Amino acid sequence: MAKIDKILEKVLRGTSDTNIDFGDLRQLLNVLEFQERIRGSHHIFTKDGVMEIINLQAKGSKAKPYQVKQVRNLILKYKLAGEND
Repeated sequence: MAKIDKILEKVLRGTSDTNIDFGDLRQLLNVLEFQERIRGSHHIFTKDGVMEIINLQAKGSKAKPYQVKQVRNLILKYKLAGEND
């Protein structure tokens, strides 16, 4: 779980939104128990108790910065990071 902790810290820190790997962001959401549905290039994440739907698309191998910010805001809003938030 050390890699997930590093990814979570990087997302929550918010200083490198342009440098988050798309696969890492997907992995983080899966660990946070989001359900993933794929439609073409869209990766759609939902979770019971979370009103918003997260729709991710890769930009090359990286996640789009505004989508990283959306994920960070949801983690903070719903206190999904446990002790780390």
